[in-house]
Amino acid sequence: MAFNVIAKASLREFWQKHADSQEALLAWYKVMGKAKFSNFAELKESFPSADFIQPDYIVFNIKGNHYRLITRISFSYKTIWIKHIFTHAQYDRWTVPRS
Repeated sequence: MAFNVIAKASLREFWQKHADSQEALLAWYKVMGKAKFSNFAELKESFPSADFIQPDYIVFNIKGNHYRLITRISFSYKTIWIKHIFTHAQYDRWTVPRS
């Protein structure tokens, strides 16, 4: 079973402001929509630059690290929640919410 990405509209909203991100975000969306990863280690094989950030965020570098996509992923439920998309400068100012 492939992943359900919630929500593509978040990606679209971002690329409408940052048009150069559209191709990279769509490529990420396409890969994740077909992915069958069982855990973070398997995901890292396809996305070596992905980082796990406590408590439970997975951060993807988009478009050669120009943008950062912050997600939460349930490998057991095959669901990805898009939490934030930042420019690199915005990401540098982001602080991880404490749960």
